[in-house]
Amino acid sequence: MSDLRHAFERAAEDVKRLGTRPDNDTLLKLYALFKQGSEGDVHGEPPGFFDFVGTAKYEAWAKLRGTPSDEAMQHYIALVERLLP
Repeated sequence: MSDLRHAFERAAEDVKRLGTRPDNDTLLKLYALFKQGSEGDVHGEPPGFFDFVGTAKYEAWAKLRGTPSDEAMQHYIALVERLLP
């Protein structure tokens, strides 16, 4: 396993242990960066009109379309490190 992948997975575990819940914008960034880093570009059908949370997540991920997975992983790791106490 590459060092980047290992650090990414460690950051994914660390984010579960944050002392306080991040604001919604930060949560969306974390979600989108994690999905882009782990799965690549957004895929599947967008959520239904009344699924506001699902739509917000889908749109946040879609904004990262074309971002290389390695770059998304690096941004995710950096964001988690900033959030840790």
